[in-house]
Amino acid sequence: MSPAAGRRVLVAGVDSSTQACKVVIRDAQTGELIRTGRASHPDGTEVDPAAWSRALDAAVASAGGLADVAALSVAAQQHGMVCLDDDGAVVRPALLWNDTRSAPDAAALVDELGNGQADRGAKAWADAVGSVPVASFTVTKLRWLASHEPASMDRTAAVCLPHDWLTWQLGGATDIAALRTDRGDASGTGYWSAATGAYRLDLLERAAGKHLAVPAVLGPADQAGSSAASDALGVRQSQTAQGVSSVASSAVPSGISLGAGTGDNAAAALGVGAGPGDVVVSIGTSGTVFGVARNPTADPTGIIAGFADATGLFLPLVCTLNAARVLSAAAAMLGVPVDALTALALSAAPGAGGVAMVPYLDGERTPNRPDATGSLHGLTVANATPANLARAAVEGMLCGLADGLDALRDTGIAVRRVLLIGGGARSEAVRAIAPTIFGVPVAVPEPGEYVADGAARQAAWMISGAVEPPPWTPAGLVTYDADPRPDIRARYATVRDLAV
Repeated sequence: MSPAAGRRVLVAGVDSSTQACKVVIRDAQTGELIRTGRASHPDGTEVDPAAWSRALDAAVASAGGLADVAALSVAAQQHGMVCLDDDGAVVRPALLWNDTRSAPDAAALVDELGNGQADRGAKAWADAVGSVPVASFTVTKLRWLASHEPASMDRTAAVCLPHDWLTWQLGGATDIAALRTDRGDASGTGYWSAATGAYRLDLLERAAGKHLAVPAVLGPADQAGSSAASDALGVRQSQTAQGVSSVASSAVPSGISLGAGTGDNAAAALGVGAGPGDVVVSIGTSGTVFGVARNPTADPTGIIAGFADATGLFLPLVCTLNAARVLSAAAAMLGVPVDALTALALSAAPGAGGVAMVPYLDGERTPNRPDATGSLHGLTVANATPANLARAAVEGMLCGLADGLDALRDTGIAVRRVLLIGGGARSEAVRAIAPTIFGVPVAVPEPGEYVADGAARQAAWMISGAVEPPPWTPAGLVTYDADPRPDIRARYATVRDLAV
């Protein structure tokens, strides 16, 4: 279905993230932002999915409604486990990606596939699905459920992801056979292979101990259905461990075309217009480094997750635990606001006078040092200044992210530029110093909701009938370039290996 010539067509993109639901409405052809809305999600690492539906209603209302919108796609936090019974009711609160209780189960699954040898098991998982399971992945949460809540697993007939559930909910379906997902989000489950484009149901059953229904995987521009009328949806009751809750009927009007949707990282790549040769570095509470690639990856070390993207290509991804909070911690140490850290850092010379910070404030995932702590090295009477400490914090955070960039390069992925997004990218010090650390130009779009934008772009692609997504360009793109400083990376690497 393509828009009529000369008629303005609007599309909506939804980002159902860990903290909030964001909605953007954009012009399908030009990408012009028309209006936005937002509503908060409850805290915690497990959430009744009904809360996502209520937040979507509130975000739609704050965006002025969707009466003039032709199509909508949902992007959401990856990996979350949503369990449904035979009637489509939610069995228990969804476990989110940041719920780490399944870490021992992840290790057990790796050992089992390697017949007791972790290295062999890690390679087997990477070969099978492109990634080695960690606690964030859905497959590990299913093993936890089977082991710790067998009654809940007995009730479970289907498993899906947050974006799958919201899209299914918007379509008014109650039949679990109507669940739909996409390549990007399916690739984060631990039981779907981006390389083969198929589920590994044997791995799913290994984790769950039983057969479970899973969503059909749609192509990037496929339609998942149409939104159902609110009065037709009624109110579905969900029996969870927290009692009976109501899944409220959606404020989305009927007849809106629903896109396949995707996971948050794939949507962010689509939202900033990343293509082969681009690597997106997102500096939030944690950091993510992911690049659009033409070929799948399978990293047995577990550093790189072999995800798919939202266009039919691939999205190898590295995650670091320490990102923007490194800056806020350094500001607190210096007794200045975070904004003041920028001026201090830029007033110091590159290399911070020999001061180097290893920013493992919460341990680290890349490299895998969960019990490590942060440290300062090279302090002397002469260089122990607030400016050098501020500069060392920025350089250390960026060096940690550059380790992820190196991991992608080591797989043969060409890196022509970095697209820098996230809250940490608002720092002028981060923007200016990043190209010296990354060694390539750094393009920074103006702050925005790039996950929701990617979902909106997918919706526009769906109704256009085109082979490629519409050529939207992120607003206010500014490119920073500077001579690389391999000496800073080399000194950081030396002290990084001393981290304990």
